[in-house]
Amino acid sequence: MTAALGSFAVLGGLIGSVVAVITVALGLSRRDPVLLRTAGRWAWTLFGLAMIAAGSIEVALLRDDFSLRYLAENSERALPLGYKMAVLWAALEGSIVLWILILCGYIAATAWWFRARLEDRLVAYAMLTLFVVAAFFFFLLVFPADPFSTLANPPSDGSGPNPLLQNHPLMVIHPVMLYLGYVGFTVPFAFAIAALATGRLGEGWLLETRPWTVMAWGFLTVGIVLGAWWSYEVLGWGGYWAWDPVENVSFLPWLTGTAYIHSVVVQERRGMLRVWNLSLLIATFALTILGTFVTRSGVLDSVHEFTASSIGPMLLAFFAAIVSVSLALIFWRGDRLRSPGSIESITSREGSFLFNNLVFTAFAFIVLLGTMFPLLIEAFNGDKLAVGSPYFERMGSPIGMLLLFLMGMAPLLPWRETPPEVIRERALGPAVFSVAVLAVAVSFGADGPVEMVAYLLAGFAGGAALRHLLFAVSRQGVRGVLGRAGGGMIVHLGVVIVALGLVASQSHSHEGEFRVSVGQGGGVAGHTIVFEGVERFSDGGRDVTSIAVRVDGEELHHPAITRYPNFGQPIGTPSVATSLSDDVYITVLDVSEDGSTVLLRVIVRPLIAWLWIGGLLMGLGTLLAIVSPRRRAEETWPTERAAHETEVA
Repeated sequence: MTAALGSFAVLGGLIGSVVAVITVALGLSRRDPVLLRTAGRWAWTLFGLAMIAAGSIEVALLRDDFSLRYLAENSERALPLGYKMAVLWAALEGSIVLWILILCGYIAATAWWFRARLEDRLVAYAMLTLFVVAAFFFFLLVFPADPFSTLANPPSDGSGPNPLLQNHPLMVIHPVMLYLGYVGFTVPFAFAIAALATGRLGEGWLLETRPWTVMAWGFLTVGIVLGAWWSYEVLGWGGYWAWDPVENVSFLPWLTGTAYIHSVVVQERRGMLRVWNLSLLIATFALTILGTFVTRSGVLDSVHEFTASSIGPMLLAFFAAIVSVSLALIFWRGDRLRSPGSIESITSREGSFLFNNLVFTAFAFIVLLGTMFPLLIEAFNGDKLAVGSPYFERMGSPIGMLLLFLMGMAPLLPWRETPPEVIRERALGPAVFSVAVLAVAVSFGADGPVEMVAYLLAGFAGGAALRHLLFAVSRQGVRGVLGRAGGGMIVHLGVVIVALGLVASQSHSHEGEFRVSVGQGGGVAGHTIVFEGVERFSDGGRDVTSIAVRVDGEELHHPAITRYPNFGQPIGTPSVATSLSDDVYITVLDVSEDGSTVLLRVIVRPLIAWLWIGGLLMGLGTLLAIVSPRRRAEETWPTERAAHETEVA
């Protein structure tokens, strides 16, 4: 029954999305407002069908219905409830269900937000684009990635998910946040295609889609930070970012999306960079599809990658279609994309944003090259290569430094041109603040030249953001932190905090490895770790060896080694003693048969907690940036529409 209902829902979604495409296309060709307004009903219909599909899997999970192949391969009876619900996105087919559920949710929200304008050709073309994307993903669920295929002889219990996906609560949250970011960029992409199709290439559609873009970027940001946190807490290597291919493909749309969010301000203010902004937005959406191809096709090795599958060529073809159609539309509308203004001085707000965009784009190219190069080499001659962290760190560190400098300069520069005396006056406070940050860092042990430059630049960027916020609050009170400018400065502060945590944790990490008996211990970077005993027990069929260690004579921690019944290799679970100053990261490498001795690995990393604090602050800043007046957008939209219709007539 569950399989039949789910199959009906995804098949209905495919048929419904195709019919919606045909209906809206006919409405556009006939200029029929009645047909165009049906887009709203189709949007809610697809959302309902997507909810039925996802709900069918969740009900089957709760009932342990292993007649579904997907559940038999990825769930088990002993799985705790939270992780059992998260099995929906633990493997290929379920992750596509989550994708289509979020996509249809965005489509329904778009239809509701623009419910009074569904007959507007710009909105209609955007809805048409959204329905085309939905049709593609429903097609994947009906044919190559069917989550409702059944087994003739279902097992009494399932195989369970990968052990790494069932031992930390962040796996329940992190993928959903990433998908909300990935899929969220579909909405501004759809309006970009609509603007190109209608020729309405002014700033009206940018203003209307700004909250959607910022919201998607915020979800993606928080998703990336939570993913790094999960990696740190679960994988046992003591790091949080390994430049893994799947990490990289989530970072790529973040880079281009960040560039777009900055440069679109120039277009709104000066009417410039139209081709550039459209290209960035299209690239951001296309990179989400490329990332889906990398993670779902099995073409690259990764600790995150699910499995080899037949949907890889389809995703690659869809990516190629997006790029081809978008470039064709940009070429077709080339005459309408000429900007009325130009950059008058590089020492201006728009000049700094343009330079910022070039740096972000260069960074994205470096990451893309390092991620895809092994795939290209293998495709040409069959050799398997890997591009490791040294490449990304060597290329990325100077870019990160430059971005911190630009992040500090941009808020200090007015539009058009900045006299030197204005720069000196406005930069004085942030410069003093940066020196103070460096002095504090040196007093706590900072000594490397690169490290000190990083602290200096991070302090300058933080000082510029604080200066902006203080002036805004002094003029407007609490309202000064609302809107794009105030929220953006909160995001900048979050980035600065993350940068400080990155530099400190990478520059002053200490590590020790020692075998100890009960009552004995070792020391690393001023911390003492004493081994107090071993406990062995079974937990839902898993054999757990838990080690009790006391950190600095205070709190007990319990790193463990767990053997899962369906996985031969034991999985280590680290334990982390966290504070605002540093983390003591403890893993168990070996336990003697009688439990009298253990081999421990201890890593001490300073300021790790500030990575997560900074990431959450970036999420808060995003939320504040969305809370902005709509007056300008409401004035621009009808004026631009009327001007366009007069020109066409």
